[in-house]
Amino acid sequence: MDIKHATFKGGIHPSYNKHYTEKLPIEDMPAPKVVVIPMSQHIGAPAKPVVEVGQEVKMGQLIGEAGGFISANIHSSVSGVVTAIEPKTSSNGSKVTCVVIENDFKDTVHESVQPKDWTTMDKDAILQAIADAGVVGLGGATFPTRAKLVPSPDSVIDHMIINGAECEPYLTSDHALMREHAEKVVGGLKIMMKVLGQTKGYIGIEDNKEDAIQAIKAASDDSIEIYSLHTKYPQGGEKQLVNAITGREVPSGGLPAAVGCIIANSGTAAATYEALTTGMPLISRIVTVTGSGIKNPKVLRFRIGTPTKDILEYCGGLTDDCVKVVSGGPMMGFAQYDMDVPATKGTSGLLCMNAKDAAIEEPSACIRCAKCTHACPMHLMPLYISGYAEKGNVAMLEEYSALDCIECGSCAFVCPARRPLVSTIRLAKRLVQAERRKKQS
Repeated sequence: MDIKHATFKGGIHPSYNKHYTEKLPIEDMPAPKVVVIPMSQHIGAPAKPVVEVGQEVKMGQLIGEAGGFISANIHSSVSGVVTAIEPKTSSNGSKVTCVVIENDFKDTVHESVQPKDWTTMDKDAILQAIADAGVVGLGGATFPTRAKLVPSPDSVIDHMIINGAECEPYLTSDHALMREHAEKVVGGLKIMMKVLGQTKGYIGIEDNKEDAIQAIKAASDDSIEIYSLHTKYPQGGEKQLVNAITGREVPSGGLPAAVGCIIANSGTAAATYEALTTGMPLISRIVTVTGSGIKNPKVLRFRIGTPTKDILEYCGGLTDDCVKVVSGGPMMGFAQYDMDVPATKGTSGLLCMNAKDAAIEEPSACIRCAKCTHACPMHLMPLYISGYAEKGNVAMLEEYSALDCIECGSCAFVCPARRPLVSTIRLAKRLVQAERRKKQS
């Protein structure tokens, strides 16, 4: 099997700092005494609680029913008793309805958890099984996987692509997964290929993960094409991945399906495979706990709903000079102010930083050097989008395609004036979306 090489135009080369965890095995973290499970861990409508306070629940039992097509089921990650259903703070700072469960440490599995033979199932049955299991995108976007595998009728899909790039600095969860459980990643890809009626599948992995490339190659057959991608950020952006592997350009405002592609993260593929072959819904995931501010960096598999503080304590706790904890990576993650927030389906990393690593320079005036424009993988003009956001000029934000920004942070990384470009562009996107909703109402 030949391994092809590819990349995209643009991007940056930050310090990757993966040395903390890139050679560590995946470690299973014991379940905590209490899990706090949010009903919104995905893009779309929140799930609706289907349990009551005082009710006994089992591991894998449905506790939150999807609130629509763009939504996802939520399941108990432990067996025990529901002690509360109430709003609690989530990792992005918003209040979310949560089901609180006191663990009985018996891990009694719910009777609905039954393995399935996906090779004998039809497309609709597989899609229903994925929906039942609450599988969402584990690369960070958390888009419901069943919905992603049902593109619009006018889309002609000819590429099912697994994203194994993991280009975000510090994070190594996908790397460890592909290295240790390549068969699950490949198996999940084949399930998705069957749903989409494809006989050929594609996996892209950055070339700084040679052991993962070789593991995936050993688990694959002639129906899988493997691409060794140039190590560059944001090589794992879905539009950049489409361009690297197919040469196609996703149109402004469009999705990969518009050019015949469906993208799924390697963790999503593995979760899909496990949901079908074991029957266990998505109740755990892998997280990278890393950085200069944690005593014992680890790659952990944790139960959904585990408090962040419990994960940090399991890794030896924060160092005395730790000043910042980020949920996710340094480019696209969110700084945390409350360590009681639960880790969820979307928690890919916990980055702990000392003062030196977390230092942010004071911004100065834009010097119109255009470095942000050259670095932008979406070929936008970040300096103008940022400037018009500060002025509240929605018409010009539309003209400069603010919504096409993928918030990768490349522009802010290269800016010599240290302008807070990502923050202001996020504001720009909110302004445009608010104006569009206003016009529709």
